[in-house]
Amino acid sequence: MSGYQQSEIDTTLAAELCSPLPTGRRIFTYIMNGLAFGFSGLAIVPLLSVLWEILTRGLSGFNPTMFFTPVIDNGIANAILGTATMVIIASLISIPAGVMTGIFLAEFGSNKAAKFVRFITTILTGVPSIVVGVFAYGVVVAITKTFSAFAGGFALSIIMLPVVVLTTEEALKLIPNAQRLASAALGGTRFQTTFKVVVAAAIPGITTGVLLAVARAAGETAPLVFTALFSLDWSKDLFNPTASLPVLIFNLYNDPSPEKNKLVWTTSIVLLSFVVCISLLSRMITNRRRTS
Repeated sequence: MSGYQQSEIDTTLAAELCSPLPTGRRIFTYIMNGLAFGFSGLAIVPLLSVLWEILTRGLSGFNPTMFFTPVIDNGIANAILGTATMVIIASLISIPAGVMTGIFLAEFGSNKAAKFVRFITTILTGVPSIVVGVFAYGVVVAITKTFSAFAGGFALSIIMLPVVVLTTEEALKLIPNAQRLASAALGGTRFQTTFKVVVAAAIPGITTGVLLAVARAAGETAPLVFTALFSLDWSKDLFNPTASLPVLIFNLYNDPSPEKNKLVWTTSIVLLSFVVCISLLSRMITNRRRTS
């Protein structure tokens, strides 16, 4: 093919690329875009209505003293402390175990044992939280003979564990094999390559998964009803019934007292704000990882 013919072909292709789309295709595009925006708007309506209802009913109940007094004095301080305590206990249990399991599945899991662990972990993601609460009740509460923050943290750790495991595995799989090969070429052992190269590069993704697991655990109610129960006042230690924000909402929603009912809506704002902040933080970490 001569240079002149190639030039003509290039000119023809450029003209076709720059020419407008046929009318039929443009109409189809407009229709599909309209449907996408329309259904997206329909999906947002319930979310906005929930947010509007919570804000309109809960903002009037905000009082600085409520963050320093327990529920018995129309405050939420003990519920905030209880939620934070149980989430910390759950994190101390689930994060190390979940991260190490995710590393095993991603870097060393090519046998039948790894497939079995991955299968069980996937099943755990779909187990209803109330079933987790019943299990934690039988394992911890029935043995210790008391509802406690430790039992609640144990139940939440089971909910967090599969999220941490699967996100850690996926974060490690996204690291290019070229980095592993480069480490091996420089004399790095399998252990050194995994923890000093691969895991170090996957820290933003692992952190995102951990934060999402924390946000999910903080909003769970059913497991805490079976394990931590509730307390109107400050808890003495980790092995006594403990208040939490989700259970406070669950217990006091039908309370005839106007003060308690208003407290429920204000607590909803606090819990929602916590979950939103955690989600935004995870999104910021993800975006920073993409731009780095």
